[in-house]
Parts: sequence; structure tokens; C-alpha cells
Amino acid sequence: MRGDLLAEPVDGLDEALAAVDAVDRVLVAGLLRPQPAQVADLALIAESVEGTPLAGRVAEAADKAAAGTAGPEHTVALAAARIALLGAVHDAVTARVAAATGTVAAGERLPPTRAEVEPVNLLEAACTWLADLARSGWQGIDADLVAGAAPVVAAMLPDVTHRRLATLLDGFAAELAASCPGSALSRIPARRWADLWSRAMLLTRPGAAAVPATGVVSGRLLPLGVDLQEHPTAVQAQVHAVLEPVDGGEPRLVRASVSTPKPETVVGAGVWQLLRPHLSLLGAAGAGRSVEITDMPITAEGDLIWQDANARPGAAADPFVTARVVLPTATTVEVAPLDRHPARIAVPVFLDGYTIDDGATGGAPDDAPTVSFVVAGQPIRVDVDRIPSASPLTSEAVAASTACIALLRWDAGSFVLQPLAVETAVKRKTVAVHADAWAAGTTDKVGAKAEKAATAAVEALRERAGKLLRA
Repeated sequence: MRGDLLAEPVDGLDEALAAVDAVDRVLVAGLLRPQPAQVADLALIAESVEGTPLAGRVAEAADKAAAGTAGPEHTVALAAARIALLGAVHDAVTARVAAATGTVAAGERLPPTRAEVEPVNLLEAACTWLADLARSGWQGIDADLVAGAAPVVAAMLPDVTHRRLATLLDGFAAELAASCPGSALSRIPARRWADLWSRAMLLTRPGAAAVPATGVVSGRLLPLGVDLQEHPTAVQAQVHAVLEPVDGGEPRLVRASVSTPKPETVVGAGVWQLLRPHLSLLGAAGAGRSVEITDMPITAEGDLIWQDANARPGAAADPFVTARVVLPTATTVEVAPLDRHPARIAVPVFLDGYTIDDGATGGAPDDAPTVSFVVAGQPIRVDVDRIPSASPLTSEAVAASTACIALLRWDAGSFVLQPLAVETAVKRKTVAVHADAWAAGTTDKVGAKAEKAATAAVEALRERAGKLLRA
């Protein structure tokens, strides 16, 4: 991997992000009574999309918003400008990643399937609520305003064509409700809330939530690693893998995900026990085996819609062999327009021959010491905070590693690495340590102890849940 390319600035990136920040500042204060600083930000937003198909609508929206007369259609235009700017950032960063890693995009992607959007009045109701949020601003939210989402969400949830938007609105409203009143907030998550707001706003447009087209694939699936994402009440495991098609076509990068609710008391190794029943691929990844799949549904963006009936265990498959031999030849897929956001970038990469700098700040928040891999003379920060606690992989193992399978991400203006597995020397022997090593169970002393404690907690919760249901 060419570390020098990752260190070079990307043309136009700072200007695009500055325009995104302008939208975020406007949403903090709200559009009800625009101040001179907001008027200047609105002018910057309109200027940023000049020469694009959005130029006319965004210019009109900026003028209306500056005058305090913006309607829902104008806030939609501002949201579209923000989404387009972040999409441009995503594409520029992805192009730089492709140049640095040598990854190749696949050919034509499957076209989206247009979803029937009925009834439209629910979409308009959602748009009106989101426009009201923009007028009040995050500093002006209160319980009554946030509660306006509840009837819209309740009406949308039974309709599968609206469920994507309904789920987003429900979670967004819950975050806002927990932060009311906005005037009392000492810190506002402006980027996050603006991300949720602009995405929801565009999903209120008829056809925007169209279901991605799916095809089927067959072949040998070679897991690279698992990205485990934990929340107090939910957990998701995303398996990154390379698919070798049965017809002998080019290998391709694919993903398969499973998520499940969880009690807050289930942590560490216990989360694997909640996930195991839902995805056989997790067990294969944890045990270092391949999976033979037949007619497995797959979306246009390379996400496998996992069905255990279409999969059977394969032969042993060392992820590091896959990373060294197959990964460099694997193709990537194009990302849908609405999903083009730099925070979603997560490209599997393999690194070796690097040196370790474990005292550099490397762009870490608050200049906290961190681990960096020096690749071709350029330090790349390693985000050890992303290593799951339910894993034998530790920051110490990363700092002593000689090879690494990781996800290359882009965070706060710089590239970072999220380790999925490392090779390190233990008693003069090269040993592989994987973040998903406990996914299929373990005999490791530390892992077995954590597994036993988690089993007791999970069984106790299941027993209590059973008593409640019987009652």
C-alpha cells in the first residue's frame, strides 16, 4: 500500500467540508430568524454547488432561508446540497484509497428497483416535521416539537415501503428527546444530527427509499475478518470476505451482517452467544474456515442476504493467506448515491513490512498517544479503540505486530486503520490473533473464562424472560 498517497491532500476536499460545516452551523441556530452569520453560511452553501444540476434550487432555497421564509421544499434542497457535498467527499476519498491500494471497481452494478411509495401524505408529514426541526434549530428543540414525529412513525411502521424512513425517524427523535431542551445543551453533536436530518429529508422524496436490486451468487467465500459494533441495547457483526465465483470470474469483496437486540448487562464474550444462532458464517470466520454458497442473494452493493440453507462449511481457509494472495485481485462495487458518505468507507487491506510508532499522536482526538503504522515512510494511525472487548486482539498485540488485516477508514480528515487481525511473534513463533477468534467459541484461557461468565448471564436473563412471558 502506498502510504505517501494517503498522506497527500485531496484537491477540493477542504472546500467541500467547509460548505458541509456551513449547513451544520445553520441547523444549529435554525432558520426561523437568520442572523448575519447564517446568511453568510447560506451564501457559501449556494456557491458550493454552482455549476451543478442543484445550483438553481439551492440558490433559491438559500435566498428564502436568508429571508426567514423557507418552506419544506427549500429545506429539502439544502439537505440535497449537503448530501451531494458529502458524496463528492466520499468519491474523492475512495478514489485516493483505490490509487493507494490498487483496488479495482467491478463492472456494471445492478440497477435499483423502484419501490411503490404509498401513501405520499405520510412522506409529506415526515418532511414537514423535519422542516420544523430546521426552522427551530438544534438549540430550539423542545419536547413538544420532537414529539411530533411519534404519530408519523406509528403510521409508517406497518408499511414496509416506509419502514426504512420510519426507523430512522424513530431513532433520530429518540436522540433529540433525550437532549431536550436544546437551549440547555453544552455540546451539540452538529455533524451527527445533520447527517441524520439530511438523510431523512431525502428519504421523504418519492422513490428515494427504493429497495436495492438483488441477484444471486455461488462460489467459495473466504472470510477476512469481522467488524463487531456494540451498543448498549444492540450488537451487529459484519463479516468482510472475498467471494471466488463458481464460474471462475474475478474475486469480489462482499459483506454479510447480522444484528440482534441485547440487554445492557450482556457484554464482552456474551455478545457472540447472542449472534451465533443467526449467522453460520460467524462460526466459519471464527474457526478459520471457508463457506461454500449456492444461489445466495446479494444486493447491488455487495451485501449478502444470508440464508443458512444456501451455505455449507468448506475447507480451512487462513485469512492471512486470503489477504496475501486473493485480496489484491478482488474487485469492489459501486456505492449507491444516497449511501455515499465518508464515514461509511471501510476497505479491507493487508499490510506488512511496516514499522511501529507507538508514541505518536497521529491526529488522535485531544492529541492522545496512539499506535501508528509507518508505511512507506508515512504514519497511518491505528484506531485501537475499535478493537472489540470480546476478543483476544489487544492494542499491545497490534503494537507488536508484523502483519495486519485491517479496514482502511477515513475519520476527521485523515485515514485510519481498524485492525481485524494481526500476526505477531510469540516465543519466536509467528502467531495470528483475530478480533473474531471467540465468535465460534474458544478454549483460550481468558476467552473460556469470559465465555463461562457470559453464559451464566445470558441463561439467567433467558430464564427471567421466560417467567415474564408465562406470567
